[in-house]
Amino acid sequence: MDWVNYHHLMYFWVVAREGSVVRACEELQLSQPTISGQLAKFEKSLRCKLFRRVGRGLELTEEGRVLFRYADEIFTIGREMVEAMKGRTTGRPLRFAVGVVDVLPKLVVYRLLEPACRLEEPIELVCHEGKLDSLLGELALFNLDVVLSESPAGAQPRIRAFNHLLGSSDVSVYGTADLADRYRRGFPQSLADAPWLLPAAGTTLRRDLERWFDSLDMRPRIIGGFADSGLIKAFGQAGVGLFAGPTAIEAEVRRQFQVETVGRIEGVRFQCYAITVERRLKHPAVLAISKTARGTLFAAD
Repeated sequence: MDWVNYHHLMYFWVVAREGSVVRACEELQLSQPTISGQLAKFEKSLRCKLFRRVGRGLELTEEGRVLFRYADEIFTIGREMVEAMKGRTTGRPLRFAVGVVDVLPKLVVYRLLEPACRLEEPIELVCHEGKLDSLLGELALFNLDVVLSESPAGAQPRIRAFNHLLGSSDVSVYGTADLADRYRRGFPQSLADAPWLLPAAGTTLRRDLERWFDSLDMRPRIIGGFADSGLIKAFGQAGVGLFAGPTAIEAEVRRQFQVETVGRIEGVRFQCYAITVERRLKHPAVLAISKTARGTLFAAD
């Protein structure tokens, strides 16, 4: 029987995922001659070439792509095995690492994660906030169990990720009582000269809002663009401008930030995704998130 050298398989998998031996060396903390030598032995044992050089990088051969799919499954199952064993023999809580895209409203994140903290099996919640690409990299390295995002992960050759739509919601416009009184009458045409606090350029909601402005032949007076959703609401609470957010958390937004609803935007939807390396959700905390999203948070929509 032929046995697989799993060290060689791991080196191959990391190099394939990173796209170069140099980046794989940084992750594995091994020298370039070591990894290159081990890959050469692995290819010799398999009697096939796994990579071809393209410019300064590496590209998988057909045999390499087949092997990468198997390796991905193997190490995904290995990660699940380790996670399944965490805390079982020591009595420590199950670690649950979540990546949160920074533009995602904090109230949405709280509503999603709060039930996971009330599971019968105790968990230790660890949250990391950042840009989607960076968080997907951590997900690929198994440093995160799930990434919560307002947009799905696109196709990336080095990262196998699956998008699970948790739900969607209408989008409403919010502002202080003074701003709401000024711009509520005649909405949305009344917004022609309104001050706006928008998400950062390039985000899904920003693009959707810009298309909505174009459909109304309106050029918004943009006071600021923010990568952090919490900053938008802080400025909005201070009366600096109007801001848009999911209708699903309308009651919480109005109560927490002392703002009022100016109107509801037609044709713009907020969506929320759980992104994992698993085709089907298995982690008990991720299952709790999905149940909450579909059962209560986005149920009305």
